[in-house]
Amino acid sequence: MTKPLWAPWRLEYIKRAEEETTCVFCEEAAGKLAEGEALRVRQGDAAIAILNKYPYSSGHLMVAPTRHVGSLAELTDDEALEIHRLSVAAVDVLDRVYGPGGFNLGWNLGYVAGAGIAEHVHLHVVPRWSGDTNFMPVLADVKVLPEHLLETRDRLREAWATP
Repeated sequence: MTKPLWAPWRLEYIKRAEEETTCVFCEEAAGKLAEGEALRVRQGDAAIAILNKYPYSSGHLMVAPTRHVGSLAELTDDEALEIHRLSVAAVDVLDRVYGPGGFNLGWNLGYVAGAGIAEHVHLHVVPRWSGDTNFMPVLADVKVLPEHLLETRDRLREAWATP
């Protein structure tokens, strides 16, 4: 029997995301964030892979087109192909760096479906481990991530560069 992945701490982010005036995917793709804030792991011609600032687990990536696109149907063939290729590469890199037991890949289309940034479509790549949901987020509204986001970013950038 599979267990649900609960992340109640994301509700605050989702509520705030509706008020955001900038798009993190566009900011990252344009290189507008300082190195200490940038979570970009890999950038191609038509798509980008960045760490999720509010991850479900260590290494939780999002892959998005570099162009600001709000609908899956609006993706060009080149964008869709590069998103797919970056997602496949992300699974490989995450597997080599962290060795998770599995992965969840998925699109949250629209705020109601859980998209924190609904105006810019993106695919989540979430590494999973047996027992990776525990009592901490449920009882204490705390998530336990064993590594700082910027360290994760640096490790994944380095691993991505060496196939």
